Amino acid sequence: MRRLFFKETRNKYLREQITSLRGTRNLAVYRILSRLLRSVRLVLYLARRLIPCFLNSLSCGFLIFSLHAHAALSDITRIYQQVPALGSFDVCTGGGCAEMQQVSLTEDEWYSISSVFLNAGNVSDAAQERSLIAVAIGVFEGIVGSKTSTATDLAGTFGNSEYPGQLDCNDEAINSTTYMRLMRQNGLLKFHEVEDMRTRNFFFSGWPHSTAVIKESATGERYAVDSWFYDNGFPATIVPFNVWKSGYIPEDSPVLSK
Repeated sequence: MRRLFFKETRNKYLREQITSLRGTRNLAVYRILSRLLRSVRLVLYLARRLIPCFLNSLSCGFLIFSLHAHAALSDITRIYQQVPALGSFDVCTGGGCAEMQQVSLTEDEWYSISSVFLNAGNVSDAAQERSLIAVAIGVFEGIVGSKTSTATDLAGTFGNSEYPGQLDCNDEAINSTTYMRLMRQNGLLKFHEVEDMRTRNFFFSGWPHSTAVIKESATGERYAVDSWFYDNGFPATIVPFNVWKSGYIPEDSPVLSK
């Protein structure tokens, strides 16, 4: 009986120790998982709050020079949803659409833009219309630049961040989209539809870079309309969107020498 008592007592003691060890191990695992979960939640929270601003500002490398320069997503959305009119439309400035200015055009100013198409006579195909769009955006930039103090905008962004009136590719893409919407609303575009801006790279193969986009109505082919490659007032660069997305930069663009 005594031997049986000691054996049962020993087994009970061992079971208690094993249970205690398991409890300690489970508690440790629980604590580790809880900390990991809190860390993941923190990362997700920061990602939701910071990534949109980060990508918006870093596009064209602008974040290197001005971390604070970005517009609220609601502001950019408002510009996209606006119905621009010659008497009142918003343009982006300051890099990443950090600032917005309201602009209007006089009849003479609009004539300077529309005459690009009117002087070409009967525009017969989409290719000709794209060449006219490129020139008209340059004229638009010259007129709007004198009203918004951005006439001194230089090609690219790197090395120009502190230059007065400098725009980045986000400003350029949004503004070019607005300019083309005004052209289409006023009957200048017959072969193309204006789409929302697009961005290439996202760090996987280079700096993020944005552009305005048009779609040829007959074929559905998209074209990048990029006014970032040259100084203010120069014709925009228009190439097939897939070519642009592959990293295209014009061989004579000042961007390549910066």
